[in-house]
Amino acid sequence: MIKNRYFKKIKFTKTQILKYLKNAIKDLNIAKQQKIPEVKFNYSYTALIKSGIALIASVKGLKVRSIPGHHIKILEQTSKILNDENILIIGNSMRMKRNTDLYEGGIFISEKESEEYYSFVEETITKIKKILEKITK
Repeated sequence: MIKNRYFKKIKFTKTQILKYLKNAIKDLNIAKQQKIPEVKFNYSYTALIKSGIALIASVKGLKVRSIPGHHIKILEQTSKILNDENILIIGNSMRMKRNTDLYEGGIFISEKESEEYYSFVEETITKIKKILEKITK
């Protein structure tokens, strides 16, 4: 059951949904070009969240509310829709690292780690794009 605290029912247009997805892909492309691991990581994470927002909007007709805890709810719903528990597990790991970076004085992300996160997000967005292509035709 989705709590209304985190989501609001909205009727989205195809244009709105595709705009959300385009924004996620833009962040993924920025991540792809990055040599600095922390920057690659951060853009990969935002691409994951933004693509989840697009997926939830298109499949469930729900707009995410920007309140504390909403990123975990995006990851949960994205994981459920795609039937892939790794989205919640890996996405949550990314979320916690991002929070540590923001609120606890920084993190160290290796090149290898940033590449692994980037690849995971790229695969997830590819899955989301396939679903949205079917829905927005």
